[in-house]
Amino acid sequence: QVQLVESGGGSVQAGGSLRLSCAASGNTHSIFRMAWFRQAPGKGREGVAVIASDGSLSYADSVVGRFTISQDNGKNTLYLQMNSLKPEDTAKYYCAADFNRRAWWSLSVSDFGYWGQGTQVTVSS
Repeated sequence: QVQLVESGGGSVQAGGSLRLSCAASGNTHSIFRMAWFRQAPGKGREGVAVIASDGSLSYADSVVGRFTISQDNGKNTLYLQMNSLKPEDTAKYYCAADFNRRAWWSLSVSDFGYWGQGTQVTVSS
């Protein structure tokens, strides 16, 4: 079992920055990949970025060049640095983790078994 707790959400104007954190606890040594997802009101949950335990990265096209995913293995913490934020980035952001070593690049909701409770990000124009 893995427990995930997100923090760092808030309200910001367009063009601003936020840094999200996700603290992992429990069976963290078995985690192979972690990711950030987001869900806007009335929409489905979509993948934002994923990082594997070897440092391999993948991003959704909509955030390339603006968002950076990273992890601090010593602190069991995942980060998402979000720059040049746009109103369309407004959503609840979720941290996810999984033990599966296949398709590390996947940003499919069904490929992640552990989820945090989410943190709200609101970007105003």
